[in-house]
Amino acid sequence: MIIEVGSGPAPSAGEVVDEPNCVAMPGLVNAHDHMYQWATRGYVPDGTLFEWLRALYPVWARIDAEIVRVAARAAMAKLLLSGCTLSTDHHYVFPRGKPGIFEALVETSRELGLRFHPCRGSMSLGESKGGLPPDSVVEEEDAILAHTEELIGRFHDPKPGSMCRVVVAPCSPFSVTPGLMRDSAALARRHGVRLHTHLAETQDEERFCLEKFGMRPYELMEDLGWTGDDVWYAHGIHLSDAEVERVAKAGTGVAHCPSSNMRLGAGACRVEDLIRAGARVGLGVDGAASNEDANLAMEAHQALLLARVRGTSPQAMNARAAWRLATRGGADCLGRDDCGSLEVGKCADIACFRVD
Repeated sequence: MIIEVGSGPAPSAGEVVDEPNCVAMPGLVNAHDHMYQWATRGYVPDGTLFEWLRALYPVWARIDAEIVRVAARAAMAKLLLSGCTLSTDHHYVFPRGKPGIFEALVETSRELGLRFHPCRGSMSLGESKGGLPPDSVVEEEDAILAHTEELIGRFHDPKPGSMCRVVVAPCSPFSVTPGLMRDSAALARRHGVRLHTHLAETQDEERFCLEKFGMRPYELMEDLGWTGDDVWYAHGIHLSDAEVERVAKAGTGVAHCPSSNMRLGAGACRVEDLIRAGARVGLGVDGAASNEDANLAMEAHQALLLARVRGTSPQAMNARAAWRLATRGGADCLGRDDCGSLEVGKCADIACFRVD
């Protein structure tokens, strides 16, 4: 933990780390990722989200714990090298007969020293029931809930300074049932853990929700009890003016993933509008299958540029605001008041960037 911040003579210490020609910053916070996707970079370079997913689901159906371990090691190493010290990972593909995947993620984070919020994702709505994923990659809902509860008991540490906190994270409105969304929310709140899902990423998703549920994606979340200060969404691109205000009022967070959104042609998150409304907004690299990288510092740069394109003005976002997305904003989404800034009493998560 940080016990003192300031100038002047340094206090006595057992070890002094001297980093000349460097800027010391809060460790960056990655608010959305799919680390297993490091193994499938470069697939479907010109597809929409739904086209990309349909092509990759059969590939992902072949993953196992060892593939996930190797992919996560590479993804986490790249994040650490870019200054990231706290990351979430939204893992929702659990092929039948392939145990140990979630455990591989947690073990790898411990080996590398990355503060970690693993999300137990899920898919239960297969093609035969009107969902997007093939039936081969979906799970039974009772099994999902039981496994999620088991993982919370094994790995979740709510204490300040915790290195691991488990998140409940059904994948998306087009891959799980409303029943699983409700049951997942109840499970998470019973155990005091956070909730995460994809939302309002594409217009295809919006059409799916209107046709299947008669509601826009955010309206569906409100109906299912998936709003509040214990919830954050990935993407949040296609929100109306009224929905932006309601997201902020509910205290719900949004993880902005600019590189992935540009790669898939999904659109641009209304970051500046959400922030003006008072919403919590963080930054995510998303999976490497839709980014080809895991460089969170570069993602802050992409967020800066995309905001200026969307706002048609260099004043739309400055560097300080972009860095805030990658630090305090991400920590806010993850519910970490002990990370994201260099202040007394917070975790000593420090990233040093060379300036020479």
